[in-house]
Amino acid sequence: MIGFESDISPRGSAAAQSSGKSDSTSPASVIDGTALVPRSPLSLRTLADVREQVSQEIAVHTITKAQSFDGVRIGVRLVMSRNEDEDFLRLVAAKIQHQLTLSNHLFAIATIAQSATSVPSTLIISGSSQDYVQRAVLLASSKFIGRIVAANNEEDRWVATVLDLGMSPYDEEALWDVVRKAARSPMDPLTPPPGSRGIDDILSLARAKLQRVSPSQAYDELRETQVGAPTFLVDIRPQAQRELEGGIHGSLIIERNTDTTFESSFSVKKGILRGNYQLNMKYDTIANNVIMVISLAAYSLQQLGMLNATDIIGGYEAWKNEGLPIDLDRRESRSLLSLAGSVV
Repeated sequence: MIGFESDISPRGSAAAQSSGKSDSTSPASVIDGTALVPRSPLSLRTLADVREQVSQEIAVHTITKAQSFDGVRIGVRLVMSRNEDEDFLRLVAAKIQHQLTLSNHLFAIATIAQSATSVPSTLIISGSSQDYVQRAVLLASSKFIGRIVAANNEEDRWVATVLDLGMSPYDEEALWDVVRKAARSPMDPLTPPPGSRGIDDILSLARAKLQRVSPSQAYDELRETQVGAPTFLVDIRPQAQRELEGGIHGSLIIERNTDTTFESSFSVKKGILRGNYQLNMKYDTIANNVIMVISLAAYSLQQLGMLNATDIIGGYEAWKNEGLPIDLDRRESRSLLSLAGSVV
């Protein structure tokens, strides 16, 4: 019976004393002599218990923040822990794999270096298949050249020791790029990748940002600037072309001999070369492409903060055809200050 013991009557008090119970009014804490609340102290949590709980929370949070790419769950997590706490990262990776057993996934987990000096950190790349992991390993090796001091391939994960991981925001972005590209489905090398654009689209976008000028307008601007600051004319053509065709006296020479005019459709149309989208190549700009390249060069300068940068419509050929001054001897170099606003 659950109730209250009272000491209202002496008889009750005496009965309480004879039974060995307290005569104070208090909630009954026994049922037939059995304690309701355990009287033994709670067991203390160990460090292993804490690590288990924290690793579970990190795994759940990482999965929650994961992205889906080509049907694969991908994610990156940088953990503030001891620099080489490999066992803890393995615990997190195992819990992620357990939660996503039935899903395609690829995750990169690493500890963050917490020292002003060069220290090693642990990086684990784990996934649902060896293909995902091996692709990610190749990409990560190229991202952290010279910083990977040790690595171990396992069945479904790759464990590496990387110097100064997390010291720069580049590292996290690089790991995201690794898992995205590694999770991408295999594609036909002759098919444009998703999101790719042809050179015509890129060129149209660049020129839409420019306030393009005619050769005559450029000549007038160089003689008397309208923006209250020195105006420079930059010649990006290669040396051989300048020596053959001449140049503009006072222009600043900054060659741009490699650019983005290679694409599969361009190759097929022009019959210049055949290749695929997975080639990594550089080539010299040919004369027919210079007009296109100067627009892209001007747009690149705008992206660097030079908001007044633009190009001359028609390039050097249009300048020469309008009868504006040219110089057939380009061998004499001049200082940057002497070039400002100089055309004669």
